[in-house]
Amino acid sequence: MPLLTKKNIAIFIALLFHVSGAIGILFTPYKDWFVQNTSLNLILMAGLLIYTQPKINIYFLLFFVIAFSIGLLVEIIGVNTGILFGSYSYGNVMGVKIYNVPLLVGVQWFVIVYCCGVIMQYVNNWAYQKIIDLGIEDHKTQKVKSISLIIDAALLATLFDFIMEPVAQQLGFWQWKNNEIPFFNYTCWFFVSGLLLLILNKLPFNKLNPFAIHLFIIQLLFFIALRIYL
Repeated sequence: MPLLTKKNIAIFIALLFHVSGAIGILFTPYKDWFVQNTSLNLILMAGLLIYTQPKINIYFLLFFVIAFSIGLLVEIIGVNTGILFGSYSYGNVMGVKIYNVPLLVGVQWFVIVYCCGVIMQYVNNWAYQKIIDLGIEDHKTQKVKSISLIIDAALLATLFDFIMEPVAQQLGFWQWKNNEIPFFNYTCWFFVSGLLLLILNKLPFNKLNPFAIHLFIIQLLFFIALRIYL
């Protein structure tokens, strides 16, 4: 099996950036430099997901546009009104803003939701195959599979946000009023993620990208390490 596959190259780059980022933030005097280059890391990770996506078609690109647009829109509503997520504001770490929200936030929504959707696609395919092997498949099974994928992936995305939130606030990505992260934030995360995952599930493109699983785990471990030691 060749080592220089798209997946392996992408995993190496993702590990390199996240491990060096964690070390730089936690153990060197260059913490601010690493934090200020968060935007580069986020753009690169999104690029690697696109690079490793099997058989890119118009529907995959459409999902990117939809996830970016909806993610940005709900954040604009949230920051400027407090109707969604709660009372919070973005710092200057993530670059250029539109209506007080960094454009890269839309990219962040794509990365998180796409990775969670891919993970649950693998899990659901495995579970569905077990059901077929047991001979208990019926006309409701496919519908249950689709609903389960959306709910489970939305819960996974919300869990990721739960791990990330305190770290992001400490690093100045965004700031919550009175430094308190409201439960309502996670409620909104679940429903917005669910909407995007419903769209992802309906669009006909290949959702089996093994790099997305590795990237999710790498990013999750990155934020867990920072949450513990920062």
